[in-house]
Amino acid sequence: MKLSKILLVSLVVLAFAAPPFAADQPKTQTVCPVLGGNIDPKVYVDYQGKRLYFCCQGCDAEFKKDPEKYMKKLQDQGITLEKAPEAQK
Repeated sequence: MKLSKILLVSLVVLAFAAPPFAADQPKTQTVCPVLGGNIDPKVYVDYQGKRLYFCCQGCDAEFKKDPEKYMKKLQDQGITLEKAPEAQK
């Protein structure tokens, strides 16, 4: 009985001490950094070796006005951007 209590307490402690499984996986971009809509894979900009997607034409132009603003927004959200094709070589 005492051993089962120790095992139960150990499992509870491990459950709270261990990071969640999903934390190990990068968070990919699914939302436009400008308007917040779902991304359209046909609308993108390559910036500093990274590819950013947008929901529509116009958001890419808005991004180009102040790219660092939107890069910071994505970084603050924990988004890992994919590498631009020319950056993968």
